[in-house]
This record gives sequence, C-alpha cells and structure tokens, in this order.
Amino acid sequence: SEPGISFQSYMHGGVSSLICTITTFPVYKTVFRQQLHSTLIHETVLQLYNEGLLKLYRGVVPPLLMKTLQGTMLFGFQNTLQEQLSPLAESYIPRAMLPALAGLGTGVVESLLFTPFERAQSILQNSGNDRTLPTLSNIMARMSSETLAKGWYRAFLPTLTRNALGSGLYFGLKNPLSKVLHEQDCPPIASSFVSGMVSSFVISLPLYPLSVLVANMQAQVGGENLGVRASWHQLWQKRQQSLVLLYRGGSLVIFRSCISWGITTAIYDLLTKRS
Repeated sequence: SEPGISFQSYMHGGVSSLICTITTFPVYKTVFRQQLHSTLIHETVLQLYNEGLLKLYRGVVPPLLMKTLQGTMLFGFQNTLQEQLSPLAESYIPRAMLPALAGLGTGVVESLLFTPFERAQSILQNSGNDRTLPTLSNIMARMSSETLAKGWYRAFLPTLTRNALGSGLYFGLKNPLSKVLHEQDCPPIASSFVSGMVSSFVISLPLYPLSVLVANMQAQVGGENLGVRASWHQLWQKRQQSLVLLYRGGSLVIFRSCISWGITTAIYDLLTKRS
C-alpha cells in the first residue's frame, strides 16, 4: 500500500545515511577544517592526525543525528510529497519534473528542521571554540540566549538556497541517470552508485562556494551578525578574491560528496528493491 511504501522510504533513507556518515566523517572533518582555515590537504590531515582519534571524532554526534534524521526525512518526505503532487501531473506539472519539484520542497523543509544541527556541528568543529564552548550542552545554553537569526539559524538563507537546489537536482537526476546506465547493461547496484556520484558532482561543483560561506558564518559565535552580502564580501577578501583559494578543499568535498551519495543511493535503492 502507499502508506507502507512511504514508511519504508523514511526507514531506508535513515539506514543508508547512518552507514554513510560513520564511514565518511573523517573526510568531512578534513574538508571542514580546509573550508575554515584555507589550509592545504596534507597540512589539515597532519593537524588532525596529531590531535588523535578522539579529537578526530569530536563533533560526530550532531552530524550522526543530523544525517540519519536528514536521510529519513529527505527520502521519505520527498516520496510523500511526490505522491501528493502526482494528481497535478496530468494538468499542471510534467510528470518528469515531479521528483525534482518534490526534492525542492523537501530541501526547504530540511533547512527549517536541520539548520540548528548544522550550526552546533560547525561550532564544535571550529577549534577556536574549544575553550569557550567545549561541549554540546555549552553550545545549547549559549544558542538559547541568542536570537534565532544570530543563534540557531545563523546563515539560514544560504543554507536554504543550497539545500533546496541540491535536493531538487539530486532527485531530478538520479533516476534518469540510473535508467540510462541500466540500459547499458550496468548492474543495478552499480547503476545506483554511479548515478548518485554523478548527481552529486553536478550539485557539489557549483554550490561549493555556498557551503564555504555557510561553514564560515555558522562557525562563529557572538560578535557582529553580518548579513549574507557582508559575510560573502568578507570571505571573498579573506580568500584574496581568488576562485582558486575559494575552492581550496573543493576536490576533497566533491570526492566525499560523490562517494557519500553513491553509497547512500546504492543502499537506498537496494533496500527499496528488496522490500
């Protein structure tokens, strides 16, 4: 039944995202440090290595919770929204656009629900906050004393833009790509993995500067609450008005994102076909 299918899409999304987060967190931590400090890959890896395994996985709880819940909501809500939009397909919306449109709406809801998780994660992973805000409970107390725009929902607009566009593109691309690969006699799990990777590449490359902006805005606590335009100008000056410096860490973030979404898509499709 449709309710059963909807419930399974929530569950499968959560499981696939959970597995993926645990395996790729060290790469994510490396990427985040690069985005924040604009260091070279080998410098960042050496810094994390010297800090030790315990410090490497410091900050893993917020993304583990966030990504598992995010995957649950992303796949489940997108499927539910697509079902709700289906009756409009014949008259108003081309059926081929339904997955992308449902993905766009899901990205908006995702931003509203998960920006606070991402904010806590960014603060924890910024080593500059280690002394003043060493634990999640310290961060929660501090954020609760701030306004929403300065606290939990700092950098909301760029986060919303990134998530809505990213989700729309992902759900619009993954199934058509998988179908093309399957028609070329590619095994189903390989088709899913490659379609997830390619979709992620198409999304990650143009949206990477937004991710850098979000990381820099969310890692800061207190001080002047600059708007998006002022924050972008500050970041652009910090990176010496250079696209090369702005995209430093881009190769790693794209690699991690491609692997993550390849794994997530493959596991999700496999679970869906077996259910």
